[in-house]
This record gives sequence, C-alpha cells and structure tokens, in this order.
Amino acid sequence: MPMPRLALSLLLAAAPLAANATDYPLRLHNCGYTLTFDKAPASAVTIGQAGTEMLYALGLGDKLAGTALWFNAVQPQFKAANDKVPRLADNDPSFEAVIGKRPALVVSQFEWMVGKEGVVGTREQFHDLRIASYAMPSDCEGKNNLSGADGTRTAAYDVNALYKSVQQLAQIFDVEPRGKALVDELQQRQARAVAQLQGSKLKDLTAALWFSSADLAIDPYMAGQKGVAGYMLQTLGLRNIVGSAEEWPTVGWETIARANPSILIIARMDRRRFPADDYRKKLEFLKQDPVTRHMDAVKNERIVIVDADALQGSIRMVDGMEQIAQAALKLQARAR
Repeated sequence: MPMPRLALSLLLAAAPLAANATDYPLRLHNCGYTLTFDKAPASAVTIGQAGTEMLYALGLGDKLAGTALWFNAVQPQFKAANDKVPRLADNDPSFEAVIGKRPALVVSQFEWMVGKEGVVGTREQFHDLRIASYAMPSDCEGKNNLSGADGTRTAAYDVNALYKSVQQLAQIFDVEPRGKALVDELQQRQARAVAQLQGSKLKDLTAALWFSSADLAIDPYMAGQKGVAGYMLQTLGLRNIVGSAEEWPTVGWETIARANPSILIIARMDRRRFPADDYRKKLEFLKQDPVTRHMDAVKNERIVIVDADALQGSIRMVDGMEQIAQAALKLQARAR
C-alpha cells in the first residue's frame, strides 16, 4: 500500500543525516556553470514553485528567505512551512527584491527568469554579488531557451534531470539521505502509474494538453512532443497529437480538432497572466467554440484537469501522471 504523502513528507524531513554527509568544498556542474560551495547555504530564494516545493520536501523550509513564481497553491503538507516564508511575487520578482533578502543561493525553475536573457537577472549579476545561482536541469538540459516562446528542446526531456535537481540540492544543503528517499518515492510512484496503464487493454489512445493561451481568440499553447508534458504522455503510452519540439508551441484549434484526441488535458492554475489561465474559461471555450465543441473529447467529457505545476519538471509531475493514468483507465470502464 502506498505511504500517505503527509506521512512520507514527515519521514523525509526526519531522515537521518549522518550517512553520506556532503564533503565540502563541493563542486558541481549546473547548466553550463561550475558552482562551488564551502558549506551549506545559510539561506536561499526560490524563483519557481518547483524549486520551492522541492526544498520543502527535503525539509529545508527554514532555509528559505523568499519565494516567487507560483502556478498553484502550495501542497497541503507544505503549507505550515510556506506560511513562514515571504512571497516576493506571484510571478517574476524584481532583482532588487531577491538580493534584498541577502540569500546565499538563488534557485530558479526557468532560464527565462534567471539566465542569459532573464527577466529577473542573469546568473552573472548574482555571481558578481557572490550569490550562487542554481538553474533547474529540467529547463536547461537538452533545451535551447533562446529559441521559441518557451524554449525549444534539442533532445527529448529526460526525467533524470528532475532526479538530478533533487540529488544536487540535497547535496548542496548536506541532506543527501532525504534526497535519495525522495527520488526513490517519485520513481516508485511513476512506475506504478505506468504499470497501471500497461496492464490495461487500452490501445492507441491519443492526447492533447492545453496549458494556456495569450488570448482565447488565438491559438493555444499546447504541450510539445519533447517537453516535460510530452514526456509524461509518451511514458504513459499516450500519443501526443502535437509534433513540435517547442516546449509549449501554439497550435490552431482546427488542427487539434482534425486530430481529434481521445483525451484532452487542461492546466489549472492560480496564475492570471492570461485569460485562459483560468481553467473554467478553458472549459467554457471548449464547449461553446464552433470548432472545439464537436471534438469527441469535449462531447464525451473526456477532459482531465491537472495542476499546472504537475505538468512541469517538478516533484508534482508524478501527481499529474497519476491523474492522467486514472482518467485513461476510466475510459476503459466506460467502454465496458
């Protein structure tokens, strides 16, 4: 029987730290940079929900001096820790707001936040102030973030990039046993979700995943073939009807409707940068638009609503895979 997540989080936080202690000075390679740590950082600022909840899962909430860039509400088991941490911005914080917290480390989920053209700043700007920066490997490995609206994958997403970020952050903060326990749990849950679908009689299921739209009247941002969400679909055995290598390419609804996916997945988020960030507006559009309302997935209510942060390189990715797998299995039950 799977361990309840709250109990697991408490177990991770209490995991013994005597074994596999980090040997400082620690040197590691991170997205084109070599980082050196003489000791565990005294404090950190996270720009991106993935890094924030990863540190909470590693029992490091007391190290956080500030957070920013949230897609969804914090997971319930981390609420108490999160309530103690200042939120610098719901979306992108200013450079001054970040350095004002005097962090020893900045953890960024996306290179468009902290990177060569980062809206918050470049890694060099932080390094010039002797503030270390860590970029999540899920967003930089096998990806060109200077091409396409949200970057273009030069290689298909590898889930090991997610595990690497857990392991490296655990190593940086000298909590490696907690990192290993978290990676083991994520791997086991993903394997169970995949096995559930492989053990079913479902064949040739197709899917499309709608993240958001700059405007409901224009083409939506859909999950590309090689990105994180594309990896989730492929691993579960669902064929993504979008062939682009971009992370979130725009695709016309006429094209999507012609492909007529078996399942339509839509992102739910608290972020409100675009009207379609509201999943209820997505549902309203799908049911009323003269093109989308005739899609089988819409007519037969084969729509799965998944939290946006569970569709990215975060520890919640396995939550998204479990939800999608369960929705696919319900198709089989209806067909009987």
